[in-house]
Amino acid sequence: MLAGMQAPQSFLLLLLTLPVTGSDPVFCFTQYEESSGKCKGLLGGDISVEDCCLNAAYAFQEHAGGLCQACRSPRWSPWSSWAPCSVTCSEGSQLRHRRCVGRGGQCSEKVAPRTLEWQLQACEDQPCCPEMGGWSEWAPWGPCSVTCSKGTQTRQRVCDHPAPKCGGHCPGEAQQSQACDTQKVCPTHGAWAAWGPWSPCSGTCLGGTQEPKETRSRTCSAPAPSHQPPGKPCSGPAYEHRGCTGLPPCPVAGGWGPWGPVSPCSVTCGLGQTLERRTCDRPVPRHGGLFCAGDATRTHICNTAMPCPVNGEWEAWGKWSHCSRVNMKSISCEEIPGQQSRTRNCRGRKFNGQRCPGENHDIRHCYDIHNCVLKGSWSQWSTWGLCTPPCGPNPTRVRQRLCTPLLPNFPPTVSMVEGQGEKNVTFWGTPRPLCEELQGQKLMVEEKRPCLHVPACKDPEEEKP
Repeated sequence: MLAGMQAPQSFLLLLLTLPVTGSDPVFCFTQYEESSGKCKGLLGGDISVEDCCLNAAYAFQEHAGGLCQACRSPRWSPWSSWAPCSVTCSEGSQLRHRRCVGRGGQCSEKVAPRTLEWQLQACEDQPCCPEMGGWSEWAPWGPCSVTCSKGTQTRQRVCDHPAPKCGGHCPGEAQQSQACDTQKVCPTHGAWAAWGPWSPCSGTCLGGTQEPKETRSRTCSAPAPSHQPPGKPCSGPAYEHRGCTGLPPCPVAGGWGPWGPVSPCSVTCGLGQTLERRTCDRPVPRHGGLFCAGDATRTHICNTAMPCPVNGEWEAWGKWSHCSRVNMKSISCEEIPGQQSRTRNCRGRKFNGQRCPGENHDIRHCYDIHNCVLKGSWSQWSTWGLCTPPCGPNPTRVRQRLCTPLLPNFPPTVSMVEGQGEKNVTFWGTPRPLCEELQGQKLMVEEKRPCLHVPACKDPEEEKP
């Protein structure tokens, strides 16, 4: 597989379906497994979406075996593993996908739930394709495999005219066999056939005048010994006897006792279960009698009609504010440290759920190099990027060389307030680097290459039987 991927560049293939209405019954589950996208812990069917999603940790399916949908706020699932390369030799392409999973909102970039996003990249399982080889001439026939009667003899050939390349092979077999006859008769030695079944026991109970026995026999017929030339007869007895043991008393089958009391509901919010138990003790099975048929427990769905708490989740940090310093009009391009801040919002908290941990406000020290003209140097070629568009016609991949600025030699730390120690200082802004022209370009040189043997984008849920 080709190594090297830039920071993922995502492209969407929208596969939108109508949302589930409140009146449509669904299958309700107590867990959404993030890694596989599967529903776990079936609670029951014929339940409304609103009742099921009273607990944001629950999930549901519109029909048995259908797409598992989480009750929580929408967010992207993990990327699937890369599909196999579209060809087994030379350069090909491969796809992976992720899905916007959740209910009652949108994923980042304002994407609706159940939407698929695809990525495509180039791949190479092996650099060359197999080439077939050719066989040598057959070697002479070998000796017969037996010294009497009929046997077989073999001959070989070698796959080296020419030898195959890159994992290829020669069509056909490397060895041939044919029958051979020594014109001599072999003796046949006797062998026992399998023992026959044991006869029925000669009695029905233990302790009588004669001990009950069962018998079995075998014959010297697998094969029988030959007469000319003479074969050896079978050795050992043709009959076997054994005593009957363990004749049991009559078995007693078990019977269920009554159902016990119903347990309290297993949850205090959303849907849960109650449990009843019974015991196989009326009567208890004895002497090999059958155990009670059926279940020792049964459950029922219980509805608390109370929504479960939903904890808050941080949105992504906002942009850093402009780097500035109090009482100074501008510190742009100067060796003067300033400060900047950014904020983030805690979203989705409902029904007395936990607030987001941490702070919503962040401050750091900075040097303002925004739009500053700096000496630059050309970077090495980047790794090849993803193939774009992943689901469109003629996808290509790109690599680049960039004119990167050489940052000023300003101190990396600064002491702003006595007794609070040194603070790290970050360069902020987008400078304007100056490089010598490369292939007629001043800021970026780009190389494109087509992606080969591209597979089709198909929703894995639609491919299920």
